Amino acid sequence: MKKAVSLALCAAILLSVCGIFASAKKDDIEYNGYPVILVPGYSSSFMYDTENGKQAWGLDFGKVGGMVLDSIIDLGISLGAMTVGNADKIAEYVGNGIIEMCAELPCNPDGSSVHPLERYYTSAEDMCYSAILERHPEGGYMSEPKIAAEIAKYTGYENIFNFTDDFRMGSEFCAEQLNDFIESVKEYTGSDKVNIIAISHGGQTVSTYLALHGDKADIQNATLAVPAIGGAGFAYDALMGDVHLDEDCIARFIEYGNNVEPDIEWLLKAGQLGFLDQICNKLIPYVLQVIGNWGSIWDFVPNEEYESAKKFRLDPEINAGLIETSDRYHYEIRPKVKEAFETCRANGMNINIIAGTGQPIVTGLNENSDGIITAAASTGATCAPLGKRFADGYTQVNDCGGKYKVSPSMTVDASTAYLPDNTWFVEGMFHGMMIYDSYAFEFMMRSLLDDKLTDVYADPAFPQFKDSAAASLGVYTEFTGCMPGYIDSGAESLKITNCSLKSNITVTSVTANGADLYFALTPKVLKPGDSMQVKFKGNLPEVGKKEVDITVTYLINTVTPACTRTQGYTIMNGDGAESNVGFADAGVTLLNKLIGPTLTGILKKLGLNEFLSMIYAAVYFFFNSLKGMFVN
Repeated sequence: MKKAVSLALCAAILLSVCGIFASAKKDDIEYNGYPVILVPGYSSSFMYDTENGKQAWGLDFGKVGGMVLDSIIDLGISLGAMTVGNADKIAEYVGNGIIEMCAELPCNPDGSSVHPLERYYTSAEDMCYSAILERHPEGGYMSEPKIAAEIAKYTGYENIFNFTDDFRMGSEFCAEQLNDFIESVKEYTGSDKVNIIAISHGGQTVSTYLALHGDKADIQNATLAVPAIGGAGFAYDALMGDVHLDEDCIARFIEYGNNVEPDIEWLLKAGQLGFLDQICNKLIPYVLQVIGNWGSIWDFVPNEEYESAKKFRLDPEINAGLIETSDRYHYEIRPKVKEAFETCRANGMNINIIAGTGQPIVTGLNENSDGIITAAASTGATCAPLGKRFADGYTQVNDCGGKYKVSPSMTVDASTAYLPDNTWFVEGMFHGMMIYDSYAFEFMMRSLLDDKLTDVYADPAFPQFKDSAAASLGVYTEFTGCMPGYIDSGAESLKITNCSLKSNITVTSVTANGADLYFALTPKVLKPGDSMQVKFKGNLPEVGKKEVDITVTYLINTVTPACTRTQGYTIMNGDGAESNVGFADAGVTLLNKLIGPTLTGILKKLGLNEFLSMIYAAVYFFFNSLKGMFVN
């Protein structure tokens, strides 16, 4: 529990995502021979103060959450007492600790650094992974070491290079540092081009680089994983001083990132952890003393929120320099990204984007995201409001040559994306967690090293939309004979797979909401990785662009014994449904559909909605089976 709370607090204070091991299918990738530059996520660079030689960054910020809990012990305050005014004391204790730990990191009101900070290593020779490993066999000063290890299976460590930047500065500044580093790598290797894998903030840096220097044609493959191209909602929440942690989302984030079954979220719900909001909001003034004048924080603010945040937080005279550089990014550089991508692709560069969808922002912004960055900001796609979907029969914004660009759950319209034919979406995947989803990781490796993945139609194994099959999601479903996420007359059965790495599951019921489909299920124990196929019959509507939810209820041998997973499917079995303007509610269970929105709202406030919906789905399945409505 202490570890979970610590991680939750750290996520609210600072973004830092660790790499986790996964493995690509080596025989399926044809390496193009170009050196690889890894442009990592936020806060990945090590820096020091040139005046006193003190390390200024590279600290273990995982200790921050522990500081909070230690302070509770020091002050003799129980978790229950937190709700009656003691958040101030905790915030003061931890906030002052943060300021002390980060004494060299603040920037002046104009955005320049208070202290003269330098990166430890900047050249290609020094930042080649083989050189880093020689200096630091334990892996120090290396970003994403486990991703690098997978890449090295194809390239060797001598052909992988770790870009570092002063991530406090604005995106334009970081892009110029990247420009210098690319030149250094080209000179060091003798190659005329490089491949780039960019993660999160690295994606914003690379997109800015392409807007400024894309005409140099220095890049062969640019793979942008969960990129912060259009900003990150947490920055706006922090600058406005209004953080409302979504404890459930944080718990699921932790589960996803640890490849474990859905247990932590239930523990956090039971723990009544609303007091975390109090701590985080009281901590914000302390944190802003460190990061409030960082150009990168301001570049993270989405364009639509930028002016309100600037008016609330910055002084036109005192912060004039910071405003000037941030204005230039928001109003001159960021709007050029889409055009720059298109131009670079027309000149032969492969640019592919992969993003996660279906989660709220952990710090309170209730938009479709990967938990940190909205899907719209990462990709340029049009998204339905979180908790809603596009109405049946929805017509996508842009025609895209007749190609259908709406996600199976009908929540994402990729026709407006920066690159409609070169953007992939993984429903349910959290930020920076590509390595926990075999599909996303395999895509990332192939897109980076192999020139054949030229668009979302180049390989049927990599469709534009895919639901995540990470271990923490329990089960994964697909209709056989159909594209993943869609159902048509060619559907033969529902394939159910146990995603867990260590636990058996027993599938107890399968229900459909939105179509009269009935599943012939005999409960069966599935070992980790095993699958079963369930026949179905019923009335599949002869219509297209209509959404149906498929819910699997299952038992698992963990702390949380009974679980469900719902996946949205689009029926593509005829002409498009009659279009209804606007949105429909997403994720409406059979129980919610029966009792209506008022009672549903009451159940959600009581924390009973998921539990009772699970019971109702099982009962519904049982009575349908008694009616003899199933196929043998």
